[in-house]
Amino acid sequence: MDKDFSNWGDLIWDKLHRWTTAGIKMLPNMVVAIIVAGAFFLLARLFKLLVYKFVLKLSHSSALSGLFANLFSVLITLIGLFVALDVLKLEKAVSSLLAGAGIIGLALGFAFQDLTANFISGIFITFRRPFEVGHQIETNGFSGNVEEIQLRSTLIRTLDGLHVIIPNKEIFQKPIINHSLTPERRAEITFNVPATNESALEIRRLVTDALKDVDNLCRDKKPDVYFTNIDGANLKVTVSSWIVNEDIRTFENTKNEIITKITTVLKNNKLI
Repeated sequence: MDKDFSNWGDLIWDKLHRWTTAGIKMLPNMVVAIIVAGAFFLLARLFKLLVYKFVLKLSHSSALSGLFANLFSVLITLIGLFVALDVLKLEKAVSSLLAGAGIIGLALGFAFQDLTANFISGIFITFRRPFEVGHQIETNGFSGNVEEIQLRSTLIRTLDGLHVIIPNKEIFQKPIINHSLTPERRAEITFNVPATNESALEIRRLVTDALKDVDNLCRDKKPDVYFTNIDGANLKVTVSSWIVNEDIRTFENTKNEIITKITTVLKNNKLI
């Protein structure tokens, strides 16, 4: 019995002795690995700061700058970890980590493909800038002012005062009307009047005079009044005018004013 305990004690002592010997031999490598890991950690923090400032200067988006800065920081830190493991001659551990990271990345890509698509669309929107905060846009059936552009979604306050959060993928893949980048917008109004010998010239003169006092019309582009068709005893008239497109409300209100003035002047002259 004492002999068995003695054998076990010798085995444990031998094992500890070999581990101690191996640890002493690996001590220089461990010191170098710690120095390498620390250097890469400091380098990651430096790159994080530089990348943040650089991307912020290009995109003017703190969220996007933070994303790229963190990605570069994590990348450099992982490189430092792999180099440190290689210094410790743990190549198999490096291979296992890389294989595991690839499998996890592939699984996460499939699981969160919609989220990834929204993030990528948000990055494209931030760099291409089809609209900015404060712009009035129309997309996906909603019209309103852009209040916030995030990496995953865009927040719009509609003309009715509602907050609408639209995923960036939906905005990126569908048409966008940016009213803030459209300084002028044409409005066409069509109506019928009785066809008489003098009605054509009279209507053109009356309509042109009536629209002189309309606000928000482009002064360098006068309204056009032309006849597009004859419908029996009636003439089909189209009035085309350019409106200062400050926002959707201004356009609609100006168009309403144009219709009101045309209707009033034609009724006063008994042309409709």
